[in-house]
Amino acid sequence: NTCYKQEYSKCHQALDSNLSNLIKRTSDLESLMGKLIQTCQHVEVNASRQENKLQEECDQLINIIQQRRQIIAAKIKEGKSVRLRKLTQQIASSKQCVERSSSLISQAEQSLKETDQARFLQTAKSICERVSMATASSQILLPEVNLNDTFDTFSLDFTKEKKMLEMLDYLTAPNHPVIREELCTASYDTITVHWTTDDEFSVVSYELQYAIFTSQSNVVSLCNSADSWMIVPNIKQNHYTVHGLQCGTKYIFIVKAINQAGSRSSEPGRLKTNSQPFKLEPKSAHRKLRVSHDNLTVERDEASSKKSHSQDRFSSHSSYGVTGNVYIDSGRHYWEALIGGSTWFAVGVAYKSAPKHEWIGKNSASWVLSRCNNSWVVRHNSKEIPIEPSLHLRRLGVLLDYDSGSLSFYDAVGSQHLYTFDIHFVQPVCPVFNVWNRCLTILTGLPIPDHLEGTDFNN
Repeated sequence: NTCYKQEYSKCHQALDSNLSNLIKRTSDLESLMGKLIQTCQHVEVNASRQENKLQEECDQLINIIQQRRQIIAAKIKEGKSVRLRKLTQQIASSKQCVERSSSLISQAEQSLKETDQARFLQTAKSICERVSMATASSQILLPEVNLNDTFDTFSLDFTKEKKMLEMLDYLTAPNHPVIREELCTASYDTITVHWTTDDEFSVVSYELQYAIFTSQSNVVSLCNSADSWMIVPNIKQNHYTVHGLQCGTKYIFIVKAINQAGSRSSEPGRLKTNSQPFKLEPKSAHRKLRVSHDNLTVERDEASSKKSHSQDRFSSHSSYGVTGNVYIDSGRHYWEALIGGSTWFAVGVAYKSAPKHEWIGKNSASWVLSRCNNSWVVRHNSKEIPIEPSLHLRRLGVLLDYDSGSLSFYDAVGSQHLYTFDIHFVQPVCPVFNVWNRCLTILTGLPIPDHLEGTDFNN
């Protein structure tokens, strides 16, 4: 009896579950069927609209052809009237000349038949003069006649128009453009976007839309809100450079291909500007440091001082520093320091007002990551926190987000996060570099690495 009840319960649950699934699937199919029926109705309406549009366009073409036929026929008729009128005048003038010449010829022949010498002499002299005058003026009296003026230089040629009419077809919107991110380039305040399309000859123009990218949900909200986009219309080429962008910032781009039939948009492309480029400022360097000619490397002048590295290494007299040549008061910035064999250095930022050569975190105006032989610490206001980077750290990455108030350090090769300062900045800051032995080389104007986008570390 117990087994029977269990079997009953199990079968009842299975049937109930399957029934629920079937009801849900039936409901989904009914919903899908409703959408398909609605789509069929849309197809009917759209096809009818296109047929009416086709009839309207063809009627317009026929009207234009009929109008042009009437205009050209009127020109032919006018040309015919002008030519016939001119020819009629020439014929009348020629007829008058012929009649005068015939009358004079008849009189001269009659005079030549006169046998009476006295009467001949009486009339011949007058007639001779008239014949002589008529012969001399015959070239003047004859009308100018152009025997080739019979519309031979006038022709009708509609070859191009016939070909155009033969090429008439149903115009569709262009295919979706594709943003070629591998071809796009960027500086700290510009991005050049490149795209391609399969049917570029059918494209009349392109439209570029862009906005700051914050998250994947940001893409959805942007696509649903036209007010959020910056728009560049009427682009004729398949590339465009956008100026005036924020440095170290990721943007989302969409390209729209447009013709008379409509438009289609590309998939969103995510591109970012580089960080603010800068170099070392030689005038700020400690007298015992050497800055390279390209202002990218700082080196301790070992020959100028034989002091021991252990001698009061954090006193005001031993801060061998140099600053970058920029002051930062907004935005996100990333740079790297190549550690050229140095085992004693400090890298970070300091306020513009920080005392000169006191950029090693001993005061409230500087924040640094420092190494002294095997000791690694981050330091601010003389407070030290030990860190444990990779033993093979050779490139130190620095990410400064001034607006959100954070300064982060990374192993740029191993992508290891080392430490993040949370700072409420009240003044512009500048990058600072301290070297007690060997050298450091800086890399700036870099894009923020992808793995650092959207990171939020709390220490």
